[in-house]
Amino acid sequence: MAEAIPTFLIAAPASGCGKTTLTLALLAALRRRELRVAPFKVGPDFIDPGHHAAACGRASRNLDSWMCGTNYVRDTFRRACVGADVAVIEGVMGLFDGASGSDDAGSSAAIARLLDARVLLVIDARAQARSAAALVQGFTRFDPRLKFAGILCNRVGSPRHAELLHDALASVPDLPPLLGCLPREEALSLPERHLGLVTAGDARRDESFYQHLAEWLESHVDLNPIFPSDPSGPLAPCVSPAHRPPRARIAVARDEAFCFYYPDNLELLEAAGAELVFFSPLRDTRLPQGIHGLYLGGGYPELHAEKLAANTHLLADIRRAADQELPIYAECGGFMLLSQSIDEYPMAGVFPAHARLLKKRRALGYREVTLTADSLLGPAGTCLRGHEFHYSEMEMPPEVPRQYRLSRRGGEDLADEGYRRRNVLGSYIHLHFGSHPSVAEHFVNFCRKGVQSP
Repeated sequence: MAEAIPTFLIAAPASGCGKTTLTLALLAALRRRELRVAPFKVGPDFIDPGHHAAACGRASRNLDSWMCGTNYVRDTFRRACVGADVAVIEGVMGLFDGASGSDDAGSSAAIARLLDARVLLVIDARAQARSAAALVQGFTRFDPRLKFAGILCNRVGSPRHAELLHDALASVPDLPPLLGCLPREEALSLPERHLGLVTAGDARRDESFYQHLAEWLESHVDLNPIFPSDPSGPLAPCVSPAHRPPRARIAVARDEAFCFYYPDNLELLEAAGAELVFFSPLRDTRLPQGIHGLYLGGGYPELHAEKLAANTHLLADIRRAADQELPIYAECGGFMLLSQSIDEYPMAGVFPAHARLLKKRRALGYREVTLTADSLLGPAGTCLRGHEFHYSEMEMPPEVPRQYRLSRRGGEDLADEGYRRRNVLGSYIHLHFGSHPSVAEHFVNFCRKGVQSP
């Protein structure tokens, strides 16, 4: 178990206040101090953790108590903090926003209490001065169990604006310290597209960008009172669960088009005895040889549909593997790859449906899945949790078997999902294997007993 290290959660009153930019700046600044930082993200997001890793050189983990439960969150946090000097957690939405309006279950505040993290509250100070003090007072006193390390004012317009903010917060007794006022800096903005920020791989920010972020933060915020100046001890590698000897080779699609994977899912597969073999559907013309299974994660295949369609040899390999009953598990973007087409571009054609990109979001939210039949993920009755977020849709013919009974976080039933063809299971749901860790073991066993590819 990791020893306790300083742990900070970056929170805000609402989305859009600059949590991600501040988190990246903080990660880059701590890395410049030669501190080993363990980064985390509250909630199911795939994109922000990729930016965290680019900023500090260490994989970022999702902390989601609804999908995985509090015990799993604690274990993930402790395991990922081994060898680190400080932990930085980026919150989600507003500090207290969670599953309902009556409590903060699933919120950043709940994670802060669970992990005894100190909160750095980021406020968007545009168009306000003394009102910022009222806002800070409300948030910092709403839940007396939370510990606040300080306040950061973002998007400050001028030195005079910063002076007014300092005076305003100083005029209210017993508020956390104002650590700094950060001016607007358009060059530090991260581009956005459907599903959120552009991924770290596509944004392609070089080291100079992260140096600029660190300098922006350090020029306006005094970090010395809350962060150590030097490493507290020797740096050890981040550890993962003990792995069994490899029992099955599972190919995993990973490139710019398929990049949405929870690190826990991959590590749980390895711990269960999987040898993961990564390949690129954009660049590799054949599936890896000698594999026992295939994992097609989510991402942005719709942005690369023309190039994917042109990779006819790989698409034929996937179609042949499905026909030969190779176990294949596909989520969201990977599911789209198995369709007949994405808009006008032909895909692998494993499922008799066409993926169509919409102008408006098709689905967003947490999902609970109950398996209605034995499958490569587990026996009938197995319950898992995950998240759904996409702008495309597929109309699957009724004769294709459904193996998921689906419901929202609040328990409302949705249409059955989880489509099966031979040993292929495809779905729009991104499942977190930590919600039912035996799933990884079952998938590896299923692959080991299946048909090995040439």
